[in-house]
Amino acid sequence: MSLYAQRGVSAQKEEVHAATQNIDKGLFPKAFCKVYADLLGGDEAWVNVMHADGAGTKSILAYLYWKETGDVSVWKGIAQDAIVMNLDDLLCVGIYDRLLFSSSIDRNKNLIPGEVLQAIIEGTQEFFDNMQQHGVQIAFLGGETADVGDVVRTIAVNGTMGSRWEKSKLVTNEKIAAGNVIVGLASYGKSRYEDAYNSGIGSNGLTSARHDVLGSYYKQFTETFEPSLKDEVVYIGKHRLTDPITINFQQESFKTDIGHLILSPTRTFAPVLKPILEQHFDVINGLIHCSGGGQTKCMKYVPENVRIVKDNLFQAPEIFQIIQQASGADAKEMYQVFNMGCRMEIYTNESSAASIISLAESLGIQAQVIGRVEASSNKELVIKTAEAEIVY
Repeated sequence: MSLYAQRGVSAQKEEVHAATQNIDKGLFPKAFCKVYADLLGGDEAWVNVMHADGAGTKSILAYLYWKETGDVSVWKGIAQDAIVMNLDDLLCVGIYDRLLFSSSIDRNKNLIPGEVLQAIIEGTQEFFDNMQQHGVQIAFLGGETADVGDVVRTIAVNGTMGSRWEKSKLVTNEKIAAGNVIVGLASYGKSRYEDAYNSGIGSNGLTSARHDVLGSYYKQFTETFEPSLKDEVVYIGKHRLTDPITINFQQESFKTDIGHLILSPTRTFAPVLKPILEQHFDVINGLIHCSGGGQTKCMKYVPENVRIVKDNLFQAPEIFQIIQQASGADAKEMYQVFNMGCRMEIYTNESSAASIISLAESLGIQAQVIGRVEASSNKELVIKTAEAEIVY
């Protein structure tokens, strides 16, 4: 059994999928989010979409960094994580504007004071203000903040996002077909709408990253892990969050620490996908957010008669190398848990790829053709790297 499984988490969420298998899949079963008829307006030309997600166990890392350093600003990143895990899923059905967001925060009041709540709420509004500058309108409709110390050990930060959208402007993944190429958008680097280097970690696989990278010093914070876990899977790494590190990226050097790498706020691709969808909608055959399930996420949403070949992925950035070295995980597990530096996939025609890549790069986002779609009698995914060829 993998360390990931021993810690009580699952990259593929098999039990969740089994529990929901009989639920209505909506109007477009392969769409990245469930799409409903327009119950709000009653117009057959429009649809309603709503999505719920959150920052997951990344909030525990923020808690540890805050306890160790007193730096409350890291909680603003957790606010962004909870938003982007919703926003970028909605982007994948073509929705990039006129969005509603409601937050849900559950905290243990004895450990999480008001200043943390303030940082999260202010961070939420700051993110929306930033998106407004890029033409992405998100209304903050408040939400629920509950003191439930008997339920959560520290804090859980989640949210719900929804929109009413034109049916003719949806991306439903039904057009993904053999002959398509896959344009990947890098999750790491420093875009023109970010103020610091982003490690690309996103908000998935953080249980593994936390316990494999961080050392036994953190075992004193017993509120940050399930007490029934075996000692040999709890904080088994060698690092402190404050360990300094220098990242060299595109002829620039960024001085940071392990904590800020692991806590890099999940990058949104909204400022990139908005113009791509506005200018190239007719050639966007599919969109996949490589979140839970990492590079295997696409298998849930592509048609049954295709083989997805990813043989030109970005070189995995520093944070994933650190995690793999610390955990000893093989390549198959790493690509199944983490985005490995590529968190958004655009399925399009080969002739359209160059213009999409150029638009992304104009906003400081690395982009390249990472693979292709082939015909196949059995749906499968093939990932080829310099070190291995992995088949899922």
